[in-house]
Order: sequence, then C-alpha cells, then structure tokens
Amino acid sequence: MSFARITGPGLAALALSVAALWGCLITERVIVRQAERERARVLRDLGQLQQRVPRPVSVPSRGFHRRLPVAAG
Repeated sequence: MSFARITGPGLAALALSVAALWGCLITERVIVRQAERERARVLRDLGQLQQRVPRPVSVPSRGFHRRLPVAAG
C-alpha cells in the first residue's frame, strides 16, 4: 500500500537539487585546491625574498649637490 507517489515534476526538482548540490561540492573542492596552491606559492616566494641579500638601490654620489632655484610665485 503506497501513501504517496513522487510526481514527474517532483522527481525532476529532486534530481535538479541533487545535481546542484554535487556541483557546489565539486566547485568548493576546486576552489580550495587552488587556494592551497596559491598559498604554497606565496610562502615559497616569501622564503626566496627573505633569502636575498639586500643591496642598495643606488650608490650615494660624492661632491656638491646643487639645489634648483625656486621660482618666485
């Protein structure tokens, strides 16, 4: 004896809901993997930057420095 039956539109809605749920779960896994790869890359780059020996951007020049005249305004 059956009390309730699933209609065609109800079955389609159920299938659509299950497909959307699986889509969300798969998308979440892809996003998490990409975030983990990006985090690993950033940490690796940070380690390489910290190992570099700092060097001056420019060598200080010797001698007299002239200032440019300021225009009277």
